[in-house]
Amino acid sequence: MKSNPRKDSSNEHLDKIDLQLLELLQHDGRISNASLSEKVNLSETPCWRRWKKLEDSGYIENYHAVLNRRKMGFGVTAFTQVSFSSHGVDLTNEFETIVKNLDWVQMCHCITGSVDYILQMAFRDLDEFSDRINVIRRIPGVNAIQTHISVREVKTSMSLPIS
Repeated sequence: MKSNPRKDSSNEHLDKIDLQLLELLQHDGRISNASLSEKVNLSETPCWRRWKKLEDSGYIENYHAVLNRRKMGFGVTAFTQVSFSSHGVDLTNEFETIVKNLDWVQMCHCITGSVDYILQMAFRDLDEFSDRINVIRRIPGVNAIQTHISVREVKTSMSLPIS
């Protein structure tokens, strides 16, 4: 059996410095190694080694820029709950494959409760929303959808509460 290259977090011990590094990096992925090492009171080489180890062990998955949705012309954020008529593996796999390839779907979670999935999507306007929600509606197995349009964004964060 092939082992998963990403280690389970319960198998590794993160010390105080590792946690500090993660806290700082999740808030500023562009921080220089020199600045980071200064903030955690390590010299640059050991700091870089720890940073690399956190990446290699899967604690840090990616770095990306957060774009201003409104400045980019996306004025509508929608949250759509999707329910299936049956829960066959083929249907849910097909749904997930299709959704992963839709660039306007920002997040998709398989959830518990009265619905099967919840999607977060970004649209330029309600006309675009109307066109695209029909794509979701036509995916095989989708039985019902219910959409909530965001009126005001109160908080957005991908940061984990480390400290």
